[in-house]
Amino acid sequence: MSTPKSILPTALAGMAILALAMGIGRFAFTPLLPLMLSEGLVSVSDGGVLASVHFLGYLLGAVFAGRFTRFPKRTLQISLVTIGVSTLGMGLTENFTAWLIFRWLCGFCSAFALLLVSNYYIKHLEEAGQAQLQGWVFAGVGAGIALVGLGTLGFMANQIDSALSWQIFGVIALAGSVAVFTQMGHEIPARLPALERHETSRTPLVWSIVVAYGVMGLGYIIPATYLPVMAQEVVKSPLIFGWGWPVFGAAAFLSTLLAARLHAHFSNRHIWAVSQIVMATGLLLPVIYQHIATIILGGVCVGGTFVIITMAGIKEAHRIASAGDVHRHIAAITAAFATGQMVGPALAGWIYDTTQSFSASLIMTSAALAATAIPLVGRPSRAGLLHR
Repeated sequence: MSTPKSILPTALAGMAILALAMGIGRFAFTPLLPLMLSEGLVSVSDGGVLASVHFLGYLLGAVFAGRFTRFPKRTLQISLVTIGVSTLGMGLTENFTAWLIFRWLCGFCSAFALLLVSNYYIKHLEEAGQAQLQGWVFAGVGAGIALVGLGTLGFMANQIDSALSWQIFGVIALAGSVAVFTQMGHEIPARLPALERHETSRTPLVWSIVVAYGVMGLGYIIPATYLPVMAQEVVKSPLIFGWGWPVFGAAAFLSTLLAARLHAHFSNRHIWAVSQIVMATGLLLPVIYQHIATIILGGVCVGGTFVIITMAGIKEAHRIASAGDVHRHIAAITAAFATGQMVGPALAGWIYDTTQSFSASLIMTSAALAATAIPLVGRPSRAGLLHR
């Protein structure tokens, strides 16, 4: 059994990969959207389309990654480089079609990165007897969001435009990827043996967790896309509304480390269900009282739960699936998640253009989150009874 000290570099490498792939690849768009809006480059609905195309890429990436697993290490490396190049490209043109392509590529490759890290890095830590370090891997999502948010806050304070901001994040993503490549070891294989590639043993999917994971994607993505825009509507100063996204990321980072301890006392599904109720509550806070404090507090509720749910869902997939079928289960819940987050931004953007408010979309998604949390801890289906 490995010691925490000897295995820590592996956990930190997984953390860095998720910080790059998710913090920059997926979520740099969120804090930069207000800049792009103020510069007249996009409208709110345009932003929703860009976000939805990104998540369409994420959906297709999740589906494809579930089948394409022959060269895990090379695939992960190509994904990280593509994310860096596409992020850089966002700052080199103002062509909307090119932006759609770049955001699609970032979505497609970030799905590959998440699935590969969730499968190999998480499994490696479990097999090494250091499952408590899994929280550090998932904390990379929150760390990346927080750092990107703080970076964007600095850009706004120094009046750096969105184009240069995208370029800076792209260069950071590429440099970080090269650094991570040097730390990749045997935790992620260069090529899978024939036996693992042709594994035929399949475990039935548990649809209550697939559906709940998909609704979580719908529920979290509206604030994860529009939180800075919501804050900007209430407070115009970027030095105030700009803190919304770093706080969101900090909540995601800290909550993931806390969740690693909760897993020692509570089941994946109970942690997941409670987190989903907290998320649903957070979505309602700005509806009940529109103020910068409720918007940021709502962001804490969402940021502080969506990575916990991600972690619980992936751990549950590892628990219920047979040894050779984990990748398919992770791909299934990730595809459901991607479907929800693909629909969310475009739907919320369209409702906003119609009503000039995010309230209706927040209320609908809050209700869906609460409704799908109940079956997670309720009486399981017959298939669920076999795998709880």
